[in-house]
Amino acid sequence: MRKIKPTEDNRAADILIAAESALFIREYESNYSAGESKPKDIGMPFLLRSPESNTGALLIHGLMAAPEEVREWAEFLHAKGLTVYVPRLAGHGTSSKDLSTRNYHDWLNSVDCGHAILRRCCKKILIAGFSTGAGLALQSVIRKPHDFEAVIAVSAPLKFKSFSSKFAETLNVFNRFCNYSGVSNLTKEYVKNDADNPHINYLLCPVSAFVQVKKLMKEVRKSLPDINIPALVIQATNDPKVAPQSGPTIFKLLGTDRKHFAWVDYNMHGIVRGKIASDVFKEVESFLKSYNLINSWS
Repeated sequence: MRKIKPTEDNRAADILIAAESALFIREYESNYSAGESKPKDIGMPFLLRSPESNTGALLIHGLMAAPEEVREWAEFLHAKGLTVYVPRLAGHGTSSKDLSTRNYHDWLNSVDCGHAILRRCCKKILIAGFSTGAGLALQSVIRKPHDFEAVIAVSAPLKFKSFSSKFAETLNVFNRFCNYSGVSNLTKEYVKNDADNPHINYLLCPVSAFVQVKKLMKEVRKSLPDINIPALVIQATNDPKVAPQSGPTIFKLLGTDRKHFAWVDYNMHGIVRGKIASDVFKEVESFLKSYNLINSWS
C-alpha cells in the first residue's frame, strides 16, 4: 500500500513536533520543582505514526496530568491503524506553579498546535480526551466544527462532585485580593490533589486552574447543541471527582443525532489506564468502527 502523505508533509510535522518538544524542555527546566516535577518523559508530547492510514486521532490528557496519562489509549488507537498525536497542555508536565499561571485558552492553543501537526499527516482527524481533556475536545469541535470527523469525551467535568468546588471562584478572588494587597500569607492558592496516578499527576491543584476548568465547561455546556458530528460520551458510574450525571447531561445536550453514551462501572475517576481501560477502549472501538474510522477487521 502507498503512503497517504508525501514526504514534505511528514517533514513539516516533524518540525512542528520538534518545536513543541523544545518548548516543553524549556518550560520544564525553567519551572522545575524538586520533589514535584516528574521525569521529562512523562510530560513529553508524542506522535505514533501509521503511515498507511489517512486518519488521525488527537488525544488530550486531563488537568494536572501529562501526555503519559493517555499513553495506553494512544497505543490502543495506534494498534487499530490510526496515527495518534498527544499534545502537552500548557502548564502541564512541569510544576503546579507553572499551571497556576495558565488559562483554558492556553490549553486550547496547545490542542490547536496538535491539530496542526496531525493535519500534515492525515486527511481525517478525530478528537478525543479524558476529563478536562474531554472538555477541551468538545470545545475544539465547537470552535472549529469542520476540522474533525468525530469527538470522544471520557469523564468530562461538566459538574464536580466535591462540595469545596462550589467555592473555588470565591477563594480565587480572595487570593488575588490578598496578593494585590501584599498579604499573601493569608492566601490558599493550592489544594491537595488525591491523584489516581501520582507518578504522573501534580499532587497540588492551583485554585486558579480549577476555576479555569469551570469556565471552560460553562462555555462547553452552552454550545453543546451546536455539535453536529458523531460523538461518544463515556462516564464512570461512581466517579468520586466528576458528578456522574455529567455524562448523561452532555449526551442529552449534544446537537447531533449520531451520538452514543456508555457507562463504565468503576469507582475512580481515572478510567483510561489499567484494567478498567479495556472497558473504555471497547466502547471506543465499537464507536469508531460504526463510522468507518477504523477498519472493521482491526
